[in-house]
Amino acid sequence: MFDVDPFTLSRIQFALNISFHILFPTITIGLCWILLLFRTIYTYTENKDWEYAYFFWIKIFALTFALGVVSGITMSFQFGTNWPGYMEKVGDIAGPLLGYEVLTAFFLEASFLGIMLFGKNRVSNRIHLVSCWMVAIGTTLSAFWILSLNSWMQTPTGYALEDGVFVVKDWWSIIFNPSFPYRFSHMLIASILTSAFLIMGVSAWRMIKKVDGPETRNVMYTGIIIAAIFTPIQIFVGDLHGLNTLEHQPAKVAAIEAIWDTEEGAPLTLFGFPDETEKKTHFAIKIPKLASLILTHELNGELKGINDFKDETPPVSPVFWAFRIMVGVGTLMLIVSWWGVFTIWRKKSIGKPLLTIMSVMTFSGWVAVLSGWYVTEIGRQPYIVYGALTTADVVADHPAGMLLSTLIAYALIYIFLLISYIMTIRYMATKLARSQTMIHGYHNKSTQLTGEKA
Repeated sequence: MFDVDPFTLSRIQFALNISFHILFPTITIGLCWILLLFRTIYTYTENKDWEYAYFFWIKIFALTFALGVVSGITMSFQFGTNWPGYMEKVGDIAGPLLGYEVLTAFFLEASFLGIMLFGKNRVSNRIHLVSCWMVAIGTTLSAFWILSLNSWMQTPTGYALEDGVFVVKDWWSIIFNPSFPYRFSHMLIASILTSAFLIMGVSAWRMIKKVDGPETRNVMYTGIIIAAIFTPIQIFVGDLHGLNTLEHQPAKVAAIEAIWDTEEGAPLTLFGFPDETEKKTHFAIKIPKLASLILTHELNGELKGINDFKDETPPVSPVFWAFRIMVGVGTLMLIVSWWGVFTIWRKKSIGKPLLTIMSVMTFSGWVAVLSGWYVTEIGRQPYIVYGALTTADVVADHPAGMLLSTLIAYALIYIFLLISYIMTIRYMATKLARSQTMIHGYHNKSTQLTGEKA
C-alpha cells in the first residue's frame, strides 16, 4: 500500500525519537552545574538574589529532567521494536553500559533532585549544596555511560565476534575507546553552552518585557561569561575531534567536506550543493588547501575522497549541511557572547538590540547540538557499529504502513510536547517571575535595561 522502504522509515522514526530526547539531557547536563554555581555563590555571599535565581531555574531544570526521562524510555523501546538485531548482537556490551547509567547516574539524580526542589526550610544549606553536587555529578555520569556506548559504536575496540555476536574482551578498551575522550568533552561543553544561552536568552527576554528582578542581570551576565569562555574551548576540542574522526572514520570526513576524489592540498568548501549522482558539488565556494591544513595541519596533506570508499560512504548532503549549520551557529555564539563581554567590560548598558539577539538565540544550542548529532550518526552509515555491523542487518521486518502511522503519531506528540515546554518556560519567565518578584520585594523599573540597579 505504501511505496516507502520500511528500513528508511525505521531510521527516520528512531532519528525523530532520539532528536526529541537529546534536547532535554543537553540542557540538564549543563544547567545542573550552573545551578551549583548559583547555590555556591549564595552560600558564600548570602546574597538573596542568587538564591532566588537558583530556585527560579531549578523549576525549569525539573521540568526539563522530567521530559528527558519520559522521552528516554520511549527511545529505549525502539531498540526492541525497530532494531531487535542490535541487542541480539551487541547486547553483551550495550546492556551493561546502559545498566551502569541507570545504577550510577539516574538513581543519584532522582534521589537528590527531590532535596533540591523541596528541601528549602527542610534541610540545612550544607545538605542542599551537597545535593546540588550529587545531581551535577549524576547528570555527568549519565552522559559518561551513554557517550561511552555511542563512541564505542563509532570506534569499536575491546571485543571479539563469536557466531556473529559481539563479546567483551576488554572492558577498559570498550569504555575508553579511541573517540570517547573527544566525544565526551565535546558533548559536555555543548551542554554547558546550550544552558548558558538558555539562561542568557530567557533573562534578556525578561528584561525586554520588564518582568525582571535584580537577579536577572546577574543570571544573564553569568550566561554571557560562561558562553564567552567555553565557545573558544569548544572550537579547540572540535578540532581535536575532527582529527580523531579523520583517523578512524575518514569516510565521514570526506562527506563533511564533500571531497569526491582523493587529493593533496584539498580545498575547504564553504558552501555548495553536493550531487551524489554526478559525484560533484555544484556552485561550490572553496578556499584552496584549507581543508588539508585544518584536518592534517599540512598545506599539502592528503585527504581521501568519497569515491575511494565505494559503498561504505554515508549520505553526503545531510552530513555536509548539518556540519555547516553546527559551525555557523557556533560562530554566532562566539560573536554574541564576546559582544556581551565587551559591553560588560566597558561598563556599558546592554542595549535592546543585543538583548533581542540573545533572546532570539535562547535555544540556539539545540540547533547546534542536533546538527552535530546528525553529523555523527548519519556520518556513521551504513554501519551501526562502524566497520563491523551494518544498520540494515539489525532492523525489524515491520510493514511500512505501521511504521508510517506510528511515525506520524510520534511526530504529533513531540510537536505538542515541545510547544508546551517552550510555552511553559515563557509562562514561568513572566507570570511566575511577577508573583515571586512581589513576594521578595523586587521592583521592576525600566532602568534595568540600562544596567542600573533597581
